Amino acid sequence: MRTPRRRWLGTLAAVTVCSSACQMQTEDQALAQNELLVLSLIDALQAADTAALAELFWPEATYDDYVGQLQHRGIEEIVGYATSVHAWADDVYMNVGKVHAGTSGAVAEWLFAAVQARPMGELVPEVTGREVVLNGVTIIEVDGGRIRRAADYMDTAPMFLQLGGRIELPGGGVVELDPPR
Repeated sequence: MRTPRRRWLGTLAAVTVCSSACQMQTEDQALAQNELLVLSLIDALQAADTAALAELFWPEATYDDYVGQLQHRGIEEIVGYATSVHAWADDVYMNVGKVHAGTSGAVAEWLFAAVQARPMGELVPEVTGREVVLNGVTIIEVDGGRIRRAADYMDTAPMFLQLGGRIELPGGGVVELDPPR
């Protein structure tokens, strides 16, 4: 079964073909195209759809991961970053709340939820089986109907607290969540 956002990828292709054939894209077309692009990206991230990711980005595109302070260059690195959450999580869910589209890109505000089902490397070597929920933003810059650059912004402190971690502050203060009941 195709999801509504997956169907948008087909619509996006049609808008891009029309734009190329017409040689002149109106502002409304650019706004619609960029909204579809960012929604298609979020759908591909949720599904770990490597083929869709490869179609959405230019081969020399970059994806900035501001949490990890890393920049991923080219399709292979972008796909590796974009699908990495699936290495530790099951039931990955992303829900877009708002999209702010412009003529040269778009911003999607989203809610992410997943269940930690496998270790997260050395950082979280134990499987907790806990659900994590956090908010974030993805920004895309568009050129010629494809993503030239993307960037993710999120605060991962709530995720680590939800996994049972604690934050020790200078002066002895500690931030932690109550254990699940």
